[in-house]
Order: sequence, then C-alpha cells, then structure tokens
Amino acid sequence: MFRSKHEELFWQLYRCKTEQEVDKLIRERPDIFAQSNWYPLGGNTNYFGVIENQQSNPVAALVEKLTNAIDAVMMRKCCEANIDPKSAEHAPISVEKAIHRFFPQHGNWDLQEPRSEQARSIQVLADGSARNTSIVIYDDGEGQHPSDFETTFLSLLSGNKTRIRFVQGKYNMGGTGAIVFCGKRRYQLIASKRYDGDGDFGFTLVRECPDFEDGFDKGNEYQYLKQNGEIPAFDIDEIDLGLHRRLFRTGTAINLYSYDVHGNRHFIRDMMPSLNEFFYSPALPYTVVENEKRYKRTKGDYAHVNFGLVRQLDNRDYVESTFSETLTDKRIGTLKVSVYVFRTRVENKSAQRSKEAIRDKYFRNGMQVVFSVAGQVHGHYTSEFVSRTLRYSLLKDYLFIHVDCTKMNARFRRELFMGSRDRLKQSAEAGELRKKLGESLKKGQLKDIYKRRRDMLSYDSDDDENLLKQLGDELPFNNDLQDLIKQTFELDAEGKKKKPKPPKPEPPPEPFKGKRYPSFFNIDIKKRGDTPVVEIPYGESKTLKFESDVEDQYFDRSDKPGGLKFAVMNYTPNDAEGGNRPGTVNDISDVFSVTHRSPHNGNIRVIFEPTQDLLVGDEVEILADLLSSAAPDGALSCRFWVMISEPRSKKPVPPKPPKEETLGLPRLKRVYRQVEAGNNDALTWEKLGETGVIMDQHVIMHPDVNNKDELDSILINMHSETLARYKRKKRNPSLEQSELADRQYISRVYYHTLFLYLINRNRKFAILRMNGDDKYDDVDLTEYLKDLFQSLYAEFLLNFETTALMEGLG
Repeated sequence: MFRSKHEELFWQLYRCKTEQEVDKLIRERPDIFAQSNWYPLGGNTNYFGVIENQQSNPVAALVEKLTNAIDAVMMRKCCEANIDPKSAEHAPISVEKAIHRFFPQHGNWDLQEPRSEQARSIQVLADGSARNTSIVIYDDGEGQHPSDFETTFLSLLSGNKTRIRFVQGKYNMGGTGAIVFCGKRRYQLIASKRYDGDGDFGFTLVRECPDFEDGFDKGNEYQYLKQNGEIPAFDIDEIDLGLHRRLFRTGTAINLYSYDVHGNRHFIRDMMPSLNEFFYSPALPYTVVENEKRYKRTKGDYAHVNFGLVRQLDNRDYVESTFSETLTDKRIGTLKVSVYVFRTRVENKSAQRSKEAIRDKYFRNGMQVVFSVAGQVHGHYTSEFVSRTLRYSLLKDYLFIHVDCTKMNARFRRELFMGSRDRLKQSAEAGELRKKLGESLKKGQLKDIYKRRRDMLSYDSDDDENLLKQLGDELPFNNDLQDLIKQTFELDAEGKKKKPKPPKPEPPPEPFKGKRYPSFFNIDIKKRGDTPVVEIPYGESKTLKFESDVEDQYFDRSDKPGGLKFAVMNYTPNDAEGGNRPGTVNDISDVFSVTHRSPHNGNIRVIFEPTQDLLVGDEVEILADLLSSAAPDGALSCRFWVMISEPRSKKPVPPKPPKEETLGLPRLKRVYRQVEAGNNDALTWEKLGETGVIMDQHVIMHPDVNNKDELDSILINMHSETLARYKRKKRNPSLEQSELADRQYISRVYYHTLFLYLINRNRKFAILRMNGDDKYDDVDLTEYLKDLFQSLYAEFLLNFETTALMEGLG
C-alpha cells in the first residue's frame, strides 16, 4: 500500500523495464503526465544541441555517468569530513590526493573482499530483456535535496564543479550525453536523497518532447517532469531497488530506459570489456550486476567488480612484456606512456583465435592507443598509429598503449580534447603530441621487441631467390614498369647475392633478478675528480644510463610503485658575452625536456634534451631521486653536472658513386603448412604465428612491410586451398605438371601483389571499410591486399587464361 501518490508514481516508473512500458504508463495517466507538467531541461528550450553533441558512443556516455557517480561519492566523503569542496586551502587538489585522504584503506583494494565492499557503493545494473536492456546507475554519494534538482541534475553549463579540483565532471552536463542513447523516446528516471537524510526522496522523468505536442513542433526540446510545480518526492528510510547486497537509503539512482548496448546481450560478459576500454583506471571500483531472471541459462557471474582495464592488463598469460616512458616537457607538461605487448599465442589457442581473444578482451572497440585523464579515456588512436606512425605492422594486433595526461599542462590539454571528453581535436597540439609520441616509442624498448619478431621472418632460401630471378627474366618489364619499381624500391640487387656469414651463437646471459626495492642508484658516466659530468653538444640530446638492482616493473606495479624525479640544484649560465637570462631555474622542464624509461635489466635510460634557453658554456647541476618507500629518506639519490658544449662540426659526406641500374624486387618467401622433408629451416604456418602473422589454408599471401614502410618480402602460402583446388583439376598430375602449377601460382600472386602495392602506395590511396556502426575505419594496405586475394582474386588469377580469351575474340 502506497502512502502517497508520489510514492505510487515512482514505483510505477521504476518498475517499467523498457521505454515501451513507460509509453504505456504515460498514456494511461494523462492527468499526471499532462504537457503543463513538463519543463525544459536546463531551463532553456534551446539546449537540444548541447545535449545531442556530446559523446558519440553509448559506452563513453555511460562512463560519463559512472564518472559523476564517483564524483558524488568523493563529494560525500569531503562533506562528511566537514571540508568545503571548493576550499583551495583544505580540499584535496586532485583525484589521487582525494583517494589517499578519504579512502585510507585503498591500499587493500587489490584484495578481493575490501575491493568488493567498496565497489558496492557504485553499481551498474542491467534490467529489461536481452534485446531491450535498461540500465540503472546507483551511487551512495552526496545525493541531492528535491529542491536542488533543477540546479544540479537538471542544469546545464552552470559550472557547479568548476572550482572543485578533486572531481572530473566539471562541465555540469549532468551526464546528459547518455540521454540520446535511451531508446527513441529518451526516457531517463532520476531519483535521489541527500546523504545526511535532509529532505525527502525526490525523483523526476526526463524525455525528449514528442513531435507536434499541442500542435507545435517541439521535437527539438528535452523536458523533465514536475507535479504541482515541484519535483515529486516522498519520505523513505530504506527501499529495495534491486541493488546488489544492499538497500537504498541515500544517494542517487538513474534508470536509462532501453539503452543502446550495441547488441551486448549478456551485460557482464559483453559490456564489461567495453566499459574497461573507456574507463582505463577508475578512481573507485564499481559493481556490474546482471539481472538473474534474464540469463538463467547463461553461465558466468551474476555480479562482477570492475576496476578498469589497467587491472586486466596485469595478466602474464596474455601480456608478454610491458614498460613505460615518462616525458617531462615545459610546453606539454608530464606524460606517462605505458606500453603492453601481447603474446601471439594465449591459452593454448591457435594464432588466429589468440588474436581474436586479445582484441575481444582489450580493444574490441579498436582503441589501441588511449589518452586518459584521472583514469577516464578522453581520446584514442586505432591500430593505424602502430602501422603508419610507428611502422611496426607486425605488432598492430598485439600492442596496447596508454598515455596518462593527468599531469599535462592544462592549457595544452584544453587544445587536445573535445569538451565531450571522448575524442581528440584535429589541432596543432594533437599533431605535435602524435609526432612526439611516435618518435619516443620508435627509439626505445619497443624497437627491440619489433626487431626480435621480424628476425623470426628472416629465413632466406637460395631456391626462392633463384625462382624469383627466373620469373623476373621471363617477365617483359618495359621502361614504365621499371621506373615504377625504382620509385619505390632502392634495393641493391648485387648486394643481395652476398650473404653475410651468420655470427657465432653466444651463450645467453644469465637472467636478471631484480629486487622489489632498490639498494643502490648510480649514474654511468665519466667523472671529473669526484664529480660526474656529462657534455651535451649544443642542439643535440643525450641518453644517460643509470644503474640499479630494482625489478623491471618498479615504476608500473600497482602495489607501492616507485618513481624517478629530477631537480635543478645549481644553474650557472655562461655570461661571458653579457645577457639578461635568468640566473635561477625553478623546474627541470625550464632547461630540459626529460624522458625516462622504466628499468630494464638493471638499467634506467633517461633522455635529456636541452631547451633553447641553454647556450654553449651553460652548466646545470641535477639531483636524481629514485623514489623508494624502503629508503631511509624516501629516495636513493645521485648528483651530476650537465655542460652544454660546442656543437659538433658536421664532416662533409663524400658523394656516393652512381649505382648500377638494377631492378630491385622484394624477396620471395614460400611458406608451408609444416616442415618439408630435407628443409627443416623453411617457414611454416606455425613459425609465422609466433610473430603474429596469421596464415592458414584460406590465406594466399602476406606482404611483409618493414619499419621503413618498404615492401621487404612477399610471403606466399604453398598450401593454400586455392592452389590445392587448382591442382585437383588435373587428375593424377605428373611432377612436371605440379611444378608448373606452383610456378604459375607463385608468379601471378607475387607480381599482382607487387604491382597492386606499388600503385596504391605511389598514388597515395587511402582505403576505408564500413564497420558495424555504419562508420568507416581506416584499412592498412597490407590488410587490404591480403583480404583481396582471399576474396577469390587469387582463384581468378589462376583460372583466367588470357590466351583462350584472345582466341575467342579473334
């Protein structure tokens, strides 16, 4: 029995599973939902564009709701501590500081029970049917009094959180980006009660106004419901909203009716990876709850604690290696770049299944390079960054990169991300960051990983080279074809004939065993007396090596990570010729751009790039601190001097003798299902799979492009189903006929691959493919060519006889 009409109305709305049920309720209660009871969202009928032009992805919009829920919990903790959230003196200055101050037990969140207990404070619940899912977002945060709804949940652009530095939702959109993904009617139920029990439990329904309401076209207006000019409310102590292991007492619950979940029918299994992808490292854990009634036959958890993708990446069964680089730059600020390289085989799956499993678990939305602020992803690159900017095409399906922009300079960051916080701007700053990120990663540890995988493809066969030479002699290259090849390839055909002797195998070094905490920290440079001094020629940068005995994951582990900091102790400018440069320096970024890498086998490499403010003769004393909670003073330290020396004179380079006109071609490499008799070193499907290149009976060839964007070799599958079908056309073929079929197959696949690659690259074509969301994705040229040959093109080349065609025409 309901105690009031408002209580009855709330439960009627909350128990609606879909927007169709809400529609039905509205039709049945015209007195309650009369047009006179609807008011413009944000107090302005012209805010339609503001609401519609937010997140472009329903998962990103859902993450914005979760961000607001985390903010609400933080705000509650701050208010309970009697701290004004806007106080510059007393309130935390960042999300990280707030976590340490308000959640002293956060160090135990790596343990299941403490993490689960905290995660029940924020919940994402699935409701409705598998094909028509509604979502409830709950938090036990500060909550709102019914009289404050219109200045909080229902306001836009008023900047309520602008001066609060430990929250993320500073645009005061109320998470309205999610409304546009709530079915066709845009229904959203908002209910809340203040954490201190002040006031009743208030609620309202948000919708897009139906077209032609009262004879007027109002289809571009969002509205919310009031009763008798007020937000409807009623008194509660606690109510059962179907939350996981708790009743609702205070906080906020928002029901998103008929939410667009992109076909993710099982919420935990299908939706959680996408939530992780957009929420790399949330400040607080949260619980994702599946409706027990919807999936009685589905195996899996009913409730699951989610704590971001970063925790999923701590999986040695999937991740082969990981490292980080931290960049400190005066203009950009501080960036930490974390790199994860995946194994090519996981969980005893085939190479193809492994690639699919990695994609499904870590970047099912194609977000392989993500940029986050306080753990929330604000923009991303796809795999095209790996294949085009880094030119590491072998790694494009096995690489994930996270760029932490939390400590980036605010001015630079404003020019980097859209206000919707789900994509990058097409700005000069975005281009600058992309270039700097690419240059940094190509110089570091990733270069060695890429080289190791490429070396696995380095098998050379005299038979393949001789066959390629024979095919080249038989093909009538005219001048235009030769010019096309020479434009693209600068390969010395004579040099290819001379194979260097393989080096003698060296015994593998003993594996490095790093300590959890460092016991020493030194710089590996020459000393002048007792003082380490390094000279950097003007206009150049230099990589310095520091030595320690700490483990490789010291900077990146989740439990008590370490760090590396640099400070300027003394600055001596060269004022021999006068000048007005400042004699003091406050920050290392004033004089150097510094990039330090995570420890690797006892070495920490740091790149110092002097700014334009440093001139020849300037000297800087630097203090390097390897932070450690186990050290007596919290760090192990070393000091050294950097002196800017005269620029190195560039020696004149003698002109190269003119090359003999040769036709350089990519190498031909035949690949087999398994090792052929007498050829134990041959390339096989299995060996290719270890490098991440997938080859089976359906694949015809693989164009191997190196990191100079050159077609280095063409790998041709000698056990493809296409070749097998071609040979089966002749019953009991002789050895000569079989070899002829192989030659025809190789020559046609090789040269068609070659010239399709040359033409597309030299004509600078961009290839796009429509995805499931009716949007276009960039397609790498090698991927396009592989797919083209698998789509009956190779079959056509083998079976189309031009001689018979000409005879028929004659």
